[in-house]
Amino acid sequence: MTFDVYYMFRIIPSILYYLPITIYISVVAMIIAAALGLGLSVMLQANRLTAAIARVYISFFRGTPVLVQLLIIYFGLPQLFPAALGISPVNAVIIGLGLHTAAYLAEIFRAALAAVGPGQKEAALSIGLTPVQAFTDVVARQAIRHAIPPTGNIFIGLVKNSSLAFTLGVTEVLAQSKLLASENLKFFEAYFAAGLVYWAFTILYTFGQDWLERYLNRPYDRLRGAVVTQET
Repeated sequence: MTFDVYYMFRIIPSILYYLPITIYISVVAMIIAAALGLGLSVMLQANRLTAAIARVYISFFRGTPVLVQLLIIYFGLPQLFPAALGISPVNAVIIGLGLHTAAYLAEIFRAALAAVGPGQKEAALSIGLTPVQAFTDVVARQAIRHAIPPTGNIFIGLVKNSSLAFTLGVTEVLAQSKLLASENLKFFEAYFAAGLVYWAFTILYTFGQDWLERYLNRPYDRLRGAVVTQET
């Protein structure tokens, strides 16, 4: 059989129809991961007990396959917690991907916070800010600038990992391409079309991330320009 280019482009609209499901799963999982990852990063720096708990969590979710984690959450948790029997496949995927991604974001956030010198917090406290204000208004704002690039890469990986949702019966981009391929056995064309959809979304997201990075760097660029001007 020859590669059917026309068929590949003809089924792309049908695959795109399920792109919102992929985006929904990825965005909600990322929100959960960001909140949990920030908490883990704080635990890593709080005391030995919380740091040990956080390291065990990070080690487990980084050291086991994502698919295994999804299967544990969807099929395993109901055996231990009967209340989890009613969990939907979509929610199971979101929870699983959120817990998995949080393990990676925890290290990213920890490194981003460490990149902000202790003098920044000390200066904020010296002008009368509370510890909470010093963290949110000074330290966190500078840490975000350091965390955006690696966090963006993690999100791209999360979008691709969302393709594992089809193993729990969720119809998203990859699942739809698989269904289309099974109709006429044109697997290469269908999966290549799905790859193009993921690729196009990644390109669009990368443009948005690049704009955000330039926007956050503008004050620092102006400051560097002013310093260079004074030196010359």
